Amino acid sequence: MTDHSDGAGGAPVDGVLTALADPTRRAILDALAEHGEASATALAGRLPVSRQAVVKHLAVLDAAGLVTGARVGREVRYAVRSAALSATARWMGALAADWDRRLAAIKRVAEEAEREDR
Repeated sequence: MTDHSDGAGGAPVDGVLTALADPTRRAILDALAEHGEASATALAGRLPVSRQAVVKHLAVLDAAGLVTGARVGREVRYAVRSAALSATARWMGALAADWDRRLAAIKRVAEEAEREDR
């Protein structure tokens, strides 16, 4: 897999996209976004997976830069980090703009060819 960076030396897009490919990880991010920070135990209570599975998913999300964990007493509380999502959104926006330019050029060529055929 090619490592796509955000162009500013930030989090690799591939790691974010890989992390977001799993529906359980997306559900964890949704829960954190909705409720603020939460422990793995609290997240497991909201999802149909075990605490151990949540911990493994949180490790993937953390490695991708999508969440951060901070120890509060005896538990680790996780929160969403938006920088990696923002960088990925910028990359996707630039990719979409590039495709829009390419498709507009193809459309122009096709329209010119159609006009010449008339």
